Amino acid sequence: MSFEPVYIIDGARSPFLKSRNEPGPFSASDMAVQTSRELLLRQPFDARELGEVIVGCAAPAPDETNIGRVVALRLGIGHHVPAWSVMRNCASGMQALDSALMSIQAGRYDLALAGGVDALSRAPLLLSADMARWMGRWSRARTLRERAQVLQGVRPHHLKPVIGLVEGLTDPVTGLSMGQTAENLAHQFGITRNQMDEYAARSHALVRRARERHQFDDELVPLTDPQGNVYEHDDGVRDDSTPGKLAQLKPVFDRPYGNITAGNSSQVSDGACMLLLASARAVERYGLQPLGRILDVHWAGLDPAVMGLGPVYAASPILQRHGLGLNDIDVWEINEAFAAQVLACRQAWNDDTWCQTHLGNGALGELDMDKLNITGGAIAIGHPVGASGARIVLRALHLLKERQEKIAMAAICIGGGQGGAMLLESFEGAQEP
Repeated sequence: MSFEPVYIIDGARSPFLKSRNEPGPFSASDMAVQTSRELLLRQPFDARELGEVIVGCAAPAPDETNIGRVVALRLGIGHHVPAWSVMRNCASGMQALDSALMSIQAGRYDLALAGGVDALSRAPLLLSADMARWMGRWSRARTLRERAQVLQGVRPHHLKPVIGLVEGLTDPVTGLSMGQTAENLAHQFGITRNQMDEYAARSHALVRRARERHQFDDELVPLTDPQGNVYEHDDGVRDDSTPGKLAQLKPVFDRPYGNITAGNSSQVSDGACMLLLASARAVERYGLQPLGRILDVHWAGLDPAVMGLGPVYAASPILQRHGLGLNDIDVWEINEAFAAQVLACRQAWNDDTWCQTHLGNGALGELDMDKLNITGGAIAIGHPVGASGARIVLRALHLLKERQEKIAMAAICIGGGQGGAMLLESFEGAQEP
């Protein structure tokens, strides 16, 4: 079955700001609005001609529940432009792109603004169930005597908050945190602590080099807070990240014997990434110069206990459908949830027994590291869950343009045991509309 081509015209992202155990300077909608406004201002069409706004967000604030609509209204593009939100954990931003893709292919409209955002530093602190029950008893107490009796039931542990972010990063079916699923992969594939730390140091080094070469300039939109402070760069990138220094960090998820640390894991961050998608009709009508087009998308399910292998499960069927090998892809962007997770994906593809068992065919081979996360990834940049799926798509397209190459794959693991992948083609490599 053939579909109308859908193009990614342009994209922008905010700096990813590291969570520092307190609410960050921006709400999720603040970041999405500032990023989207800059993106829309540089287009030749009126933003009121958008058919829809779709925003992926894994942890919207209570006052931004349908954050897509909040963003659309705050942008001032008109009440008539519908908007909605999607949630597929780490791939929420990629899901927003896929949703826009399908609507454009169905002929519902020709232009869409889609992407993702999360302000994880603002994840709420919650009351424990015991405290909530106590408050219920307090609200029902009417007399002074009844309230005195209820007060006698208060215990210190009632006041201990439940950290919403920790709850959200724990799988409710397996009871495992995302870090523990990475420990599972490290054990299954024999990935050592040193290999993880080396990969993490590589991520920081590649981001630093890309920044020095101004490779992020075309995608980054500075943020300005109400006090006039400007945030121009991803602030979690470290200049002193080396395997030796990373080796000094203690394990976080499987103490004291584990190998997953804060240093070889993605950073908890705040950030937004938004893209513009268009039909061939819109490209021709407005004389647009797209970054590229979306060739294929695949979603896969797998055991939540090894959710980090999601990119393998999702990207492999796309490769098969298009008759491509791993290294026929010019640029690979695999979201770096954990160093162990990315390394496990490479090993799984190169393991004949694993591939026969889980993919139904022989090993696909060894993915060339020179094609993988060429300008670093989430270990250095950060992983604002809702935004990351959109960020890796935008980064892959910019890399294709910079390197004058043709085909890219953006793939991501998803908490809960899923994977998502998107095959992309540069505009120079695509058939013009």
